Amino acid sequence: MLVITRKTDESLLIADNIEVTVLEISKDRVKLGVSAPRDITVIRNELAAAQNANRESAQLISKNALDALINAAKNKS
Repeated sequence: MLVITRKTDESLLIADNIEVTVLEISKDRVKLGVSAPRDITVIRNELAAAQNANRESAQLISKNALDALINAAKNKS
């Protein structure tokens, strides 16, 4: 891991097209701004972990169970 010290309004570049700027520093929090091309996904780590967990859970559902869920939802409407 690379550790870099920055002050408010200072930034760092990742490759040639991603800039991370320190917007605000408080006692227990740092607010960052990220400028990146639209085709690059920027997501908080905890959300990426939740997405991965959901994806793994979805893969564990059997086809029969999924068909039963779909049929039950159709019958309710």
